[in-house]
Amino acid sequence: MLQHNNSFGMKTSFFVLVFTLFAAALSSCTTDVDLYADYKDITIVYAMLNPKADTNYVKITRAFCGTNDNPINANEIAQIFDSSNYSGKLDARIIEMKNTHGNVFEPTGRVMRLDTITLHDKEEGVFYAPDQQFYYTAEPFYTGSEESKYKYRLVVVKPDGDSLTAQTGMVGNAEFSIMTNGVAFQVATTNEVKKIMFKADDFASLYEVSMQFNYREQKTGQGMKKKNVRRSFGTRAINEFHKVEGTDNLYSLDYSVNWLFNALSFAIGGDTIYDTNHPNVVRYIDDFVISISAASDELTYYYIANQSQMNSPMSLVTTYTNVEGGYGLFSSRTMIEKEAKLSAYTKKELFGMSSWGFVEH
Repeated sequence: MLQHNNSFGMKTSFFVLVFTLFAAALSSCTTDVDLYADYKDITIVYAMLNPKADTNYVKITRAFCGTNDNPINANEIAQIFDSSNYSGKLDARIIEMKNTHGNVFEPTGRVMRLDTITLHDKEEGVFYAPDQQFYYTAEPFYTGSEESKYKYRLVVVKPDGDSLTAQTGMVGNAEFSIMTNGVAFQVATTNEVKKIMFKADDFASLYEVSMQFNYREQKTGQGMKKKNVRRSFGTRAINEFHKVEGTDNLYSLDYSVNWLFNALSFAIGGDTIYDTNHPNVVRYIDDFVISISAASDELTYYYIANQSQMNSPMSLVTTYTNVEGGYGLFSSRTMIEKEAKLSAYTKKELFGMSSWGFVEH
């Protein structure tokens, strides 16, 4: 499983097998099944805090339901603004905490009170449109370093006086970094691989690594266009990477040295130079960028729960939530990027592919 699994602090509920409904019906003396419980105010929270964002949004809504006497069509009700939004503005705030010693986090005294904003022009769909109400703050979120990290706690007080809380560590601390400075590729078919190296984030255990080669092309009589080929390695838990022996948080990922030329061959296709003396297209190398997205442990647990649901041979419904007093997900994520130098040999190979039209600036 993942690292930090001794600090899950998670609340998992709603493990419901579909066949339970059938068993209940068979053992009952009636074929009537009560699909509706008494109404209860259930708050739903969703937030993905990003320390690099100018504004962070928190979605706070409520669940809706009907009764046996007044059944509802969920798809229709979901399109009504008042069906899932509280009237007025809730008392919602985010409390900042910082570790002072060891793994103890204490409030810094900084409290961010959330205001409401309506975002417009949402495309028509299952949920209400075109306007969506969010809670937000434009105040900064801090990530800290190895010695001083930050967590943030959401507190929401509802009209009836009940409250809910949720907490997440803020990803993106100073240790989270890409260590690879350069990349190398070649035309020849080979099984050789090279490595992308990175230092993991203390609060993250789910990552997505990608690499992208950016270039420009200009066809005869046309303007310059920006182009790219990109490779994503998919979403992976931290234990799916290679941990570098003798280190605490240094990890690696293999990439094939054939990838770039294979990707360009597919992207360029038959659009090559027909006459090298009178080229119909010229291409220029821009840069090569490695990107790594990191998500906090809370999103990792949510991801695992959903993967378990999709992979289960039985109709197992799994709901993960880290919201105390409600349901949903309060988490954080961020992305870092680094320009990696293409090796001189790779550039030589690219310029040598005369039919592709790559030239030096």
